Amino acid sequence: MAPDAPASCEVICSGLAKRFGATEVVAPLDLTFAAGQTTALVGPSGCGKSTVLRMIAGLETPSLGQITIAGAPPDKILRRAGLSMAFQDPSLLPWRSVHSNIALAQKLARQPVDRAAIEELIALVGLQGFGDTRPAALSGGMRQRAAIARAMITKPALLLLDEPFGAVDELTRKQLAEDLPRLWEARDTTTLLVTHSVSEAVMLSDRVIVFSARPARVVADIEVALERPRFAGLVTDPDFIALKDAVSAALAEGMASLRPLAAQ
Repeated sequence: MAPDAPASCEVICSGLAKRFGATEVVAPLDLTFAAGQTTALVGPSGCGKSTVLRMIAGLETPSLGQITIAGAPPDKILRRAGLSMAFQDPSLLPWRSVHSNIALAQKLARQPVDRAAIEELIALVGLQGFGDTRPAALSGGMRQRAAIARAMITKPALLLLDEPFGAVDELTRKQLAEDLPRLWEARDTTTLLVTHSVSEAVMLSDRVIVFSARPARVVADIEVALERPRFAGLVTDPDFIALKDAVSAALAEGMASLRPLAAQ
């Protein structure tokens, strides 16, 4: 973590809204994300989940409202290297190896390059033996895993993940869902995760926010009170199934808001 980055952080969204021209993408939202908590954001495709994440990251300017992260605006936290984001597009620099792409994140955060920590993360995301490989020689899923390692190497107080496992094969996806939360939990990282997978949302998070169809409004705010660590076998547990059903029902309610528009 950069010397002046917050150790942990609460994220507060007050009256947060976003328009692109005449299109309302995010309706005014009032949400607080507790420090050290993992929250999944789910909702219909195109509802504004990623836009919410990008506003919190300081990459989109809200049309209304404000965001504070550990009491400061996002751009200030970003300058302090207090937050990291892994996008759906890995955006690795093509002329750098996997190891060098991850090391660059530490350099930009004004941290000393920790080769041992980089190798540990490379192994954790299943890229052993590919540290010297450039992105063009990797599959899409492998590039995504490298991007996740790059986001985590700086030990950010706030970690933002936009469909982080979307390009990863099912077996690796399940393994990462077991391994990565242990890492960010140990660091007391506040984590916000956008996903289309209900099972993934319940497996990874302490809380699931379900959004309506665009413009995004909160349909449900569901606590996930399952013990950690969590393993793949949890998916057959009755409590897991009940939570998954609750999220699915809320998603169906959010989707219902599309029907009046379709009828017009």
